[in-house]
Amino acid sequence: MVRPGILLVDKPGGVTSHDVVSRARRALGTRKIGHAGTLDPMATGLLVLGVEGATRLLTFIVGADKTYEATILLGVATDSDDADGTETDRADAATVAAVTDEAIAAGIAQLTGEIDQVPSRVSAIKVQGRRAYELARAGEEVELAARRITVSRFDVRAIRRSPGTIALDVVVDCTSGTYIRALARDLGAGLGVGGHLTALRRTRIGGFAVEDAVSADAIAEQALVDPATAAGDVVGPLPVSADEARDLRHGKRIDGGDRLRGPLGAAIDPEGRLVGVVERRGAQLKSVMNMPEEVAR
Repeated sequence: MVRPGILLVDKPGGVTSHDVVSRARRALGTRKIGHAGTLDPMATGLLVLGVEGATRLLTFIVGADKTYEATILLGVATDSDDADGTETDRADAATVAAVTDEAIAAGIAQLTGEIDQVPSRVSAIKVQGRRAYELARAGEEVELAARRITVSRFDVRAIRRSPGTIALDVVVDCTSGTYIRALARDLGAGLGVGGHLTALRRTRIGGFAVEDAVSADAIAEQALVDPATAAGDVVGPLPVSADEARDLRHGKRIDGGDRLRGPLGAAIDPEGRLVGVVERRGAQLKSVMNMPEEVAR
């Protein structure tokens, strides 16, 4: 039986996140694998998978901040806000040429910080029980409510001008739930020329980096990150004694709420095994997630 752990995969372009999960299931010989946030087929980069009992950790990873490297093409809009869609509008070359670097910087500033963002109409958000992209592909009108997100960094690394278009290479730090293609759409709309995403690579989820990931063709059990290490990276490690570990596994509270530096902690027993994730309850600590008993024995 495969041991539990977190698997970091560098997803290639042209395949779905589910395709990568399927590859991992075949490579590791288990169906109990989940992921902490999908990437579109066009996108590449970091995909965090949970294997066996470590799938319980995905709840604490999925909401982590993320970093993306992307290319935005100004001057052309598409119905999907990315290069996989159909062109819906193209600005004339003179209008695009009149967009200055200063105007681009001002437009990006408007999309930085805490903002309300309307997700792309082809997102996976459910509308009355159906995915938005399913409704869009069926030709139905899709109206999605704006969501409050935070873009803490939106930096331009390069500007490449061609007749009728401007390509921007950017890096974005953002909260979970941010749609980079919606940033491309809104930047282009704000500049009056339209825009869409032509490349996207996720390089970070919380404390996990794509540099530490394996390729989709190199998935093997030795690539798994131990649950205690992974949980410690996500919520911070909290060493507990053998007696405290036993009590937590049995659903009991333990003393020592003041030992917790953040809202959550990864309780790790003296043998280095992850007991679970705990939170402060007054002066005590209580488990909000325990690893399966057979893993922690």
